[in-house]
Amino acid sequence: MGRMPQDVMSHELNLLWQSIFTWVSWAIALAMILIAIYLWRKERTPFYLCAVLAAGVAAFAEPLYDVAFDLWFFNADSSGTPGAMWSHFSAFGVVQPNWTHSGYIILYAAVALYAGRKMYEGRLTRKGLFAIWGLEILTSCAFEAIGTGVDVYTYYGPYELRIWHYPAVIGVLEGTQTVLFTVLAVQIWQRVSRPWGLTSLFAAFPMTMFGANFGIGSPIIIALHLDGADFSRGLVWAATFLTMALCVLAIHGASKFLPRPRTVVEPAGLPVPSSDDALLV
Repeated sequence: MGRMPQDVMSHELNLLWQSIFTWVSWAIALAMILIAIYLWRKERTPFYLCAVLAAGVAAFAEPLYDVAFDLWFFNADSSGTPGAMWSHFSAFGVVQPNWTHSGYIILYAAVALYAGRKMYEGRLTRKGLFAIWGLEILTSCAFEAIGTGVDVYTYYGPYELRIWHYPAVIGVLEGTQTVLFTVLAVQIWQRVSRPWGLTSLFAAFPMTMFGANFGIGSPIIIALHLDGADFSRGLVWAATFLTMALCVLAIHGASKFLPRPRTVVEPAGLPVPSSDDALLV
């Protein structure tokens, strides 16, 4: 966090909005958990609850994201003294608010709740997946534009293309991560033979979280942190659009992994596996 300006570290946290983010986000997250439990009983699968909890638990790795993307949660009072945040731990010098877990559930697990079954049954098309991606980007932008606009946290890096104070590229990356996680989660759901196998979603989430943000997002991360004369606003602009373009490619690729409807017959002419081939599989 060596590049962080002192005025960011001493910026006053808006206590009213801290309360709103904490209580409202946790109320929504708890409602999502209850819905996941209801769906477990109704459909006899813990898929939804595993997806929700996997997102919530993964928020413990949020400090890694904060360092890479220059995110700072405000923690100072009106005099600039730290300690104003309702926090549960700190890492890499970044104090973490306790609503990061509820925020992860809201932003990253919602698609599993409202579209997971549709994906599982092969009823979601490529066009539908892109529509969900767009909706998730809008949701992310709305959630974070408020948070960064009312002095709860900030992306202090030299970003371009901001919405209010919120970098648009972050919203595109978050929408991409949400879709990639849900598609992978549904693929796992289709392949496990026992409910316990769905606990692998706890490993799948960080794989897609950091694969999307640190992999697809690597151009913008590097552009933001170039040293001295190597840094330029033009490169940040270029990296912003390159990252967004890679996100489009990632969603297009993910659409190829959408389950097919069970009534669809495989194309004629494909070889039928022999019994020996089946054993090898």
